[in-house]
Amino acid sequence: MTKIKYNISSIAEGIVTLKVYDVLGKEIETLVNEKQSPGVYEVTFDGTRFASGVYFYRLTAEGYGETRKMMLIR
Repeated sequence: MTKIKYNISSIAEGIVTLKVYDVLGKEIETLVNEKQSPGVYEVTFDGTRFASGVYFYRLTAEGYGETRKMMLIR
């Protein structure tokens, strides 16, 4: 398990999504899909159902998007 911490600014306030994708770009899990106010948030990703390897998570909010890479080692 890993924790993903992110910050929502007043500019990006609104519907926030945080999704995890495999290396082929297939969505494997949605961690967040809700309206969030400005602030710092933390969500836990439980990778016990998935194979070891490289995964990507994408955070999107109003007018903002960011993708980061993570390595799952079991």
